[in-house]
Amino acid sequence: MRIYGTEAGEPSIRRPGHTYAELIGGPLDGQLLDVTGWTAQQVLDGALLISEIGMYGQGGRSDYAGREVGRGQLFWQGDTP
Repeated sequence: MRIYGTEAGEPSIRRPGHTYAELIGGPLDGQLLDVTGWTAQQVLDGALLISEIGMYGQGGRSDYAGREVGRGQLFWQGDTP
């Protein structure tokens, strides 16, 4: 799993042949998650993403999930240790 826009000065570049979901809200807001090969259901279910800048710091995870099929966005649900 790769998140784009996480390194200082790193552009959020979309690579040809890849599918991305924009992360909305929370500590990873505005970054892109490479969801190439994910099913529509997997995008709706979302993912727990490692986020050292979330509520629980190092080792914590941020929960992102979809709301509508085909929107290309994952919305922050909260953080977990």
